[in-house]
Amino acid sequence: MTGVLHPRHAALALIGASVLVLAACNEEAFDTDSQVGADPVLPEPQQYLFPPMHLASVVGWKEGETPTVANGLKIEAMATGLEHPRSLTVLPNGDVLVVESKPPGVEPLRRPKSIVTGWIESMVTGGGDLPSNRITLLRDADGDGKPETRRVFLDRLSSPFGVALVGSDLYVANTDAILRFPFNTGDTEITAPGTLVTPLPGGPIDHHWTKSLVASRDGSLLYVGIGSNSNVAENGMEAEKNRAAIWEVDRQTGRWRLFATGLRNPNGLSWEPESGALWTVVNERDELGPNLVPDYMTSVKDGGFYGWPYSYYGRHLDPRVQPQRPDLVEKAILPDYALSSHVAPLGMAFYTADALPQAYRGGAFVGEHGSWDRGEFNGYKVVFVPFSGGHPSGKAQDVVTGFLNSDGEARGRPVGVAVDKSGALLIADDVGNTVWRVTSADK
Repeated sequence: MTGVLHPRHAALALIGASVLVLAACNEEAFDTDSQVGADPVLPEPQQYLFPPMHLASVVGWKEGETPTVANGLKIEAMATGLEHPRSLTVLPNGDVLVVESKPPGVEPLRRPKSIVTGWIESMVTGGGDLPSNRITLLRDADGDGKPETRRVFLDRLSSPFGVALVGSDLYVANTDAILRFPFNTGDTEITAPGTLVTPLPGGPIDHHWTKSLVASRDGSLLYVGIGSNSNVAENGMEAEKNRAAIWEVDRQTGRWRLFATGLRNPNGLSWEPESGALWTVVNERDELGPNLVPDYMTSVKDGGFYGWPYSYYGRHLDPRVQPQRPDLVEKAILPDYALSSHVAPLGMAFYTADALPQAYRGGAFVGEHGSWDRGEFNGYKVVFVPFSGGHPSGKAQDVVTGFLNSDGEARGRPVGVAVDKSGALLIADDVGNTVWRVTSADK
């Protein structure tokens, strides 16, 4: 990707600029930090003919540039020259699987607003001409953060995102299916064809295409996050069938059920280490104003409904959705912890190692991909949320920043996060095309 708009997109950008001015006015004096925590400030909703747009042009990292880290930490590139790395999986022997992925080709939507928002999605999720839709293996045998081995591990995938290893079975969540591949510890590539476990909702629209994946503690079940096919069901509820949900899948038979619903775009599925509960980060809806709706992280209850599309942040009605469902709104569960509006969290990892400073033990790192629909950028960083007793216990702290330069251009955008075998924090930077490695400054 480059930061230059194609001429055919110029008119769309002008439309966005015209409403951006209004959006910026509404952001004045609003403290985005007031939307971080268990009780976020929720201003009155606004509505637009076209959504505000403020896209960060992608310029990439110059030689010698790195993100900025909090005191007591240091950061280095573990791998560069990738093609849209989205998620990371650390194998038991320490090998790191990097999922490189591009959005699928989808059926064009014909309403003017859908054309605009579809173009925005393509800009913020990335293009590029290099090979992608594959998994690359990094092997750092001596633990110095510089892999001695780097090779294509698994190729010819369909917009993959989630990966889970259970025994000798490796599961990959493509945008339209979960596949199972045979795997032995130490393998540096898989050439065997995958076996279908279960189809997943994909095209022809496939608005939210990333499918996060995690296995249950005993390995018998898989949990997969499936985003909505729209902002607020403007494509009709039939297009949302079995979406905006987390599925529970029997990994042996492929049978599945809806585990939780009303989650607009759940990603970063992770097990909280103290309580054992399933947690997710969720991208909430757009076009209600620059300061609505806060994205969030939450524990996920079996059978729980979290509001989408009928209500947001619990039981706050979305006036755009007709007809309403007061029966469902009455059941909507309040999320555990807000992360601020439009930060676009896409990755989460709980920290149970001991290589980073003590302050990071037991909490969660969250990768915030960053906003496109407010005058002042929000997100574009990795934050840490402290936990105690299985619940968030304090304010989110900036851990890795600097993905935007002083001109508001994107050098990178964080997505997935993971903890490697040594206890370092790994970050997939999907437009910086880099995997970053964060360690203690004294290591």
